[in-house]
Amino acid sequence: MRPLDDVRAVSLAVNVPGPTTAARLVALGATVIKVEPPAGDPLAAAHPAWYDELRAGQQVVTLDLKQAADRVRLDELLEPADLLLTSSRPGALARLGLAWAELHARFHRLCQVAIVGHPAPDQDRPGHDLTYAGAHGLVVPPDMPRTLVADLGGAELATTAAVALLLAHERGEEAAYAEVALADAASAFAAPLRHGATAPGGSLGGGSPSYALYPTEEGWLAVAALEPHFERRLAEELGLDELTHEALTGAFRARTAEQWEAWARERDLPLGVVRQRV
Repeated sequence: MRPLDDVRAVSLAVNVPGPTTAARLVALGATVIKVEPPAGDPLAAAHPAWYDELRAGQQVVTLDLKQAADRVRLDELLEPADLLLTSSRPGALARLGLAWAELHARFHRLCQVAIVGHPAPDQDRPGHDLTYAGAHGLVVPPDMPRTLVADLGGAELATTAAVALLLAHERGEEAAYAEVALADAASAFAAPLRHGATAPGGSLGGGSPSYALYPTEEGWLAVAALEPHFERRLAEELGLDELTHEALTGAFRARTAEQWEAWARERDLPLGVVRQRV
């Protein structure tokens, strides 16, 4: 499905959340023009392959928005556009004449999704994924996070906001503005932890023998036999009277993680290798 086939979007967003949102919009059929500063998107220098993946299918235009001629060129791009995607702090956008009130006065059909760090009234407070995740208990020092929960979760929220604005406009409502805070995305991802589900010893935090990690002869195995019928079948197939951490630890030592995964696939059981990437 490509429900956004007729949508034209301009993205001023660099780094991770904005380009990820733009890539999602392209996947939904939108035409996206990616506007980058003269120095380029920092993601291109840090992780060129990821940058190429996220900008696929987009036209890239380099503009210095502090220069009058390039600022005029941006207005020309915005004139026929349906959506503007930004990820700069509101104060920085205002200094460029890109505050929502000014944009809306000039481009009546244009909707805007603004990705910010913190929710109102702290939109201009600086931050990045690590600070948002850390504030919501999603970082366990000294280890760094294995993914960017706020950035990627924020991109999904921004995509949803964009589709909602476009749908409302299609139904006759006035073009509107939506703000997506990355800190809110981190908060949403932290809900299982706040409610104790993934806390140490919680039902999804290692407290349940049927939902836990186990060492094997070689490698680690993820066991996710949550439902009663999976628990019963796992116990039957392993010849165990009861599933306990001790019993499962002993049983899984007999084979490698790869062998257990193949064994589980034959028996329609939710067990899988923990693949540790560096």
